[in-house]
Amino acid sequence: MTNELSVQEFYDVIDETMERLPQEFQAFLNEEANFAIEVEEYPDWQTMQLAGVTHPNQLLGFYHGIPRTERTSGYNMVLPDKISLYRQPLMRHYRTRASLTEGIRHTLLHEIAHHFGISDERLRELGAY
Repeated sequence: MTNELSVQEFYDVIDETMERLPQEFQAFLNEEANFAIEVEEYPDWQTMQLAGVTHPNQLLGFYHGIPRTERTSGYNMVLPDKISLYRQPLMRHYRTRASLTEGIRHTLLHEIAHHFGISDERLRELGAY
C-alpha cells in the first residue's frame, strides 16, 4: 500500500493534530488524566454495535466515554474516556499518504468534538462533514 503508515506514524499525526488545537481545547484535554487516544487495527464487535455498523471497515474512529456536557457532580469512578482511531479502515478509506494524514486529522477532530458534546447532527450543521 502506498498510503500505509506505521502505528508510530499514526501517533505522530495525532501529536501534530493535538498541538494545532486552540489553547483552550488543549488545556481542557491536558487537565484530564482520564483521557486517552489509541490507535487500534480494527474496531471490536461491541464498538461496531454501538456505532451501528456491520463491517469493521465502516468505522474510522470512535469516542468511548461520557461527553463533558453530560457529566454531573456524580462523574467519578468511571473508565477513562478514550478515542480510538482504526488504522486498517483508515488506510483502506484514504488512498494516498496525504489524504490518509488528512483523514486521521479529520477523524480525530470529529471524535474530540464528541468528547466536548458536539453531536453528529451539529457537526453536519457546522459543515464538518
